[in-house]
Amino acid sequence: MEKPRLFISRELFPEVIEELKKFYEVEVWDKYHGPSYEYLVEKLRSVDAYVSMVTDRIDCGLLQMAGRLRIIAQYGVGLDNIDVVCATRLGIYVTNTPNVLAESVAELTWSLILAVSRRIVEADHFVRWGEWYRTRTSVHPLMMLGTELKGKTLGIIGLGSVGRRVAEIGKAFGMRVIYYSRNRKPDVESSLGIEYRSFDDVVSEADVLTIHISLTPETRHLINEDTLRRMRKNAILINTSRGPVVDTDALIKALREGWIAGAGLDVFENEPLQPNHPLTAFKNVVLLPHLGSATHEARLAMARLVAENLIAFYKGQVPPTLVNSEVVKHRRPGFD
Repeated sequence: MEKPRLFISRELFPEVIEELKKFYEVEVWDKYHGPSYEYLVEKLRSVDAYVSMVTDRIDCGLLQMAGRLRIIAQYGVGLDNIDVVCATRLGIYVTNTPNVLAESVAELTWSLILAVSRRIVEADHFVRWGEWYRTRTSVHPLMMLGTELKGKTLGIIGLGSVGRRVAEIGKAFGMRVIYYSRNRKPDVESSLGIEYRSFDDVVSEADVLTIHISLTPETRHLINEDTLRRMRKNAILINTSRGPVVDTDALIKALREGWIAGAGLDVFENEPLQPNHPLTAFKNVVLLPHLGSATHEARLAMARLVAENLIAFYKGQVPPTLVNSEVVKHRRPGFD
């Protein structure tokens, strides 16, 4: 029997590719940047399975032209790039990689919190660019003052696996932790000693406001001019979720006019960020190139889960992290 054809839109770990080759005829996009939408339209006409990235645009038009496609295994958690409803209607299985990123993204979130609150990047530049040397003093009582976190309020929007881990670390720093989530979680409140608040209360009470929600039509620009105006002037905003959750223009205005103290951003409305983007002008903003899951441990676990989903589907089994469970009513798993 001829192996089904699998297209992978970025390079993955070699050992995972070799495992997939036991079941699939594998083709890997080998350029650092991703394939264009037009390329995907043509390529997906002739493949049975597809490993997508969260930056690949997979709309209904593309899916309707992908006549052979039976499964999309997303390398990532978010699904805002895929028309899952259309995929379900067409009998295409969609999987993602949940529950393997929490530690990596939570640790990066805390890297940003510490970097902004203690002015780490600004201080590094102060040394590298010779500004410290030119002051002719080793220590000054008012040099590069930051903010301590102990006793401050950490506000979390979204208490999924990442938000929960961020809360745990916040408690270890001696912070008061409050959160808002669509679904209140009394068991987590009790086990971690955190408090539930309304969205407005979290925004207005937090010294550090960190975002951990999916991108949906309802959450797009959730952090907007009105939200930013209600934050404390000493507060910092952290976003490691999805870029469009934050209205970039409103954030730039808030930073210019001093509504908030600073921001740490790993995601942006348009990626990659242009080098002359207005956000790059602020010393009190730390910018990262979408590194939330960028640890060896997390990225390898993601790749292995992608493979697990694809191999299960090949064997006629429901993939372990199937997103659109309704698709089973339209078509059985497998390539028969």
